[in-house]
Amino acid sequence: MLPVAILAGGLAKRLRPITETIPKALVEVAGRPFIEWQLDYLHQQGVGHVVLCLGYLGWQIEDLIGDGDRFGLRVEYSYDGSILLGTGGALRKALPMLGDAFFVFYGDSYLPICFIDVEASFRSQALPALMTVLKNCNRWDRSNVLFSDGKLLEYNKHTPSKDMAYIDYGLGVLVADLLLAFPDETPFDLAEIYHTLSLDSRLAGYEVHERFYEIGSFDGLKETEEFLTKGIK
Repeated sequence: MLPVAILAGGLAKRLRPITETIPKALVEVAGRPFIEWQLDYLHQQGVGHVVLCLGYLGWQIEDLIGDGDRFGLRVEYSYDGSILLGTGGALRKALPMLGDAFFVFYGDSYLPICFIDVEASFRSQALPALMTVLKNCNRWDRSNVLFSDGKLLEYNKHTPSKDMAYIDYGLGVLVADLLLAFPDETPFDLAEIYHTLSLDSRLAGYEVHERFYEIGSFDGLKETEEFLTKGIK
């Protein structure tokens, strides 16, 4: 299976004061640091290699997780450095660890989805990137994807149109060549790459039917905790 990059370098300002002294990935959810829930889930999905893209207080995550062996994973770390590189820049810096293609999702997301099916769709559609999408109709956040008849027609994070009923679910697949066009150590946003690809009909879409969970806000943290608690045997 493809390796997984987790973008976990943000400042997590919406969760202050909790995140004044710890990174968002270490916020306790249902009795455990959130990153542990993510890594256990990835192992269950059959993932073997994870690269954590870190920034703010990232060393705390590495101290806790180590090489990932106790999760049945090989975990590596890529640090932004003195300048936060944004989602695109962080992935660009991590490319030597990720290979020719990889999954990517966010360090505050828990995504009930089958990674094997997503990878199969990526390979069958033979486009340089894939975005998972959920019919949202502005329910969880503002819809930002135009998706019809199995085709992703446009993704627009910043100025979505009224006819967009879908939202970026949070799991993507990328080929490394897309990022090599950008200089290393330069901040840029992954959303801009997705937007350009969508307008060029080079962004595949994969529809998901179960909602996502996130800990980027206090409301999201509460919902995610309730969801994960239900799954504890």
